[in-house]
Amino acid sequence: MIGHQMITLGVCVVLVAGAPACSQGETAPKAAGPTPADVQTGEAKFASNCAACHGQAGVGTSQGPPLVHKVYEPNHHGDAAFQRAAANGVKAHHWDFGDMPKINGVTPDDVDQIVRYIRWLQRQAGIF
Repeated sequence: MIGHQMITLGVCVVLVAGAPACSQGETAPKAAGPTPADVQTGEAKFASNCAACHGQAGVGTSQGPPLVHKVYEPNHHGDAAFQRAAANGVKAHHWDFGDMPKINGVTPDDVDQIVRYIRWLQRQAGIF
């Protein structure tokens, strides 16, 4: 009986963890523990410029993909890819959310801080 309960719990955890946040008022769980001081500026810039599409804590929404995902690990999408995406926009290539427009008013330094925050979230999630 305990084995069955563990399997059921595992399925529930996978289903909950895999469910993206959406624009219907649901909130995504935050990474474990408080955000470290050295990435809090990036967290604020992410919230202002990215979270509407990529979700609170980067888990994705119905508008855009999750950035806390293996696809966006540094070996696949390096930090420079985030710079290009913000400056130029991106043609849809991994997901079916449509093209990402360029993000006006975000400086390269802003993007560097946002990337530090995203990388921290990815490490918290065990992506790298």
